[in-house]
Amino acid sequence: MSDRKGSKRQGTSQPQVTIVYDASTTPAEGVVQRPHLVRGWSATDRAVGACRHAGIALSRAVLVPKESAARAANAVRLSRQTLAELAKNDPDPAADARGARNAAAAAAVAAQEARSHGGANKLSEAAHRAAIKASRTAGAAAGSEGMGRNEALNAAADAAEAEAVVAALDAGWM
Repeated sequence: MSDRKGSKRQGTSQPQVTIVYDASTTPAEGVVQRPHLVRGWSATDRAVGACRHAGIALSRAVLVPKESAARAANAVRLSRQTLAELAKNDPDPAADARGARNAAAAAAVAAQEARSHGGANKLSEAAHRAAIKASRTAGAAAGSEGMGRNEALNAAADAAEAEAVVAALDAGWM
């Protein structure tokens, strides 16, 4: 993964991805020191890519979505807002982990839409499975056992997110 400015972290075997944000969702400068938020923004980027691949305009987000495409768009909207707000606050590993968990869940919803849109193939199935795994591991890291502070659970969530990014790239969603 990369930090908010696109520079590569040294000494990691994770895929290197440059992430660009619009002005309305750019978090505070200190976000790179908060790995849960970095993982959350990565998941949000996957969700945006999956929505684009599925032809879902993010403007379809509504307060009470009734169709799956609107649910995916709304999940992206809520994830962006939540992560931006968390970045403004003092670090709180439990809250940050919950934000990352919710972003990963949004990415899983969007991945389901992207998989359905293009017809099932090996790459889209793999990307969908990776999104589900990233969501589950982020949930474990944020859960009552980890509360954002368990290094083993956090490392598993980081690794699953990195795998999900690679799978989304391979599927052409990002």
